[in-house]
Amino acid sequence: MTLQEFIKLALAEDVGDGDHTSLSTIPADAQKRARLLVKQDGVLAGVEVAEAVFREVDPELEVHVHIEDGRAIHYGDIVLTVNGRAQSILKAERLVLNCMQRMSGIATHTRAMVSLLEGTKAKLLDTRKTTPNFRICEKMAVKIGGAINHRFGLFDMILIKDNHLDYAGGIEAAVTKAVDYLKTTGRSLPIEVEVRNRKEVEEVLRIGQINRMLLDNFEPAELKKMVELIDGRIVTEASGGINETNLRAYAETGVDYISSGALTHQVKSLDMSLKAY
Repeated sequence: MTLQEFIKLALAEDVGDGDHTSLSTIPADAQKRARLLVKQDGVLAGVEVAEAVFREVDPELEVHVHIEDGRAIHYGDIVLTVNGRAQSILKAERLVLNCMQRMSGIATHTRAMVSLLEGTKAKLLDTRKTTPNFRICEKMAVKIGGAINHRFGLFDMILIKDNHLDYAGGIEAAVTKAVDYLKTTGRSLPIEVEVRNRKEVEEVLRIGQINRMLLDNFEPAELKKMVELIDGRIVTEASGGINETNLRAYAETGVDYISSGALTHQVKSLDMSLKAY
């Protein structure tokens, strides 16, 4: 889904056959202005989305951006101003706020998580634990916050997890089938395999043919041992119950990547408002 496709769907959901409150109370030719106000400190995300929403609703709206995505914001800051048809501003208002508040909350939390990794080699990844049909914005916010987008969906990577392993008949069977599938279909996709214990780590090292090993639900002390065992032969990623309270401990194991669903599914939106002036 592209950003424009998302915006069209979101407006269709919100506006339906018309914003009848604005249509009935505001003259069609009324020209007004509004400004987007910050009501909570954090990291700004969603300006690009807001501009696209205003443009989709009414190309004649004039948007003036005062603070760019990724900047620190504080109570009372004015992110942008918009001038034009009052009905258009009101139609776009809630979608703009919903996107920017949620995205800024994610960017703020992500920035705080990334700062905990300073001095280590670990890079922070997001996951597919996102809001249906809002993934494009949530992953944009993660990137703005300083982390790295993992796969966007099921189509851009082969990630063989526990259920795949159980259904396929084990690690070797799953990896063999995945490699054959790529050859047969002519695709070039990275292969990642989830492992749950030392025995599976050793099996993957023996089999090879993959790009990354996902060490799931290991405690930091055990993870450190597995990273030492792997010894750089395969890129490593840690996952499972990782949040701001234990992120540093995982990073200090020497793992290459750490993925955390908490970046997107346990975040509170940042408070903002769009007010006439």
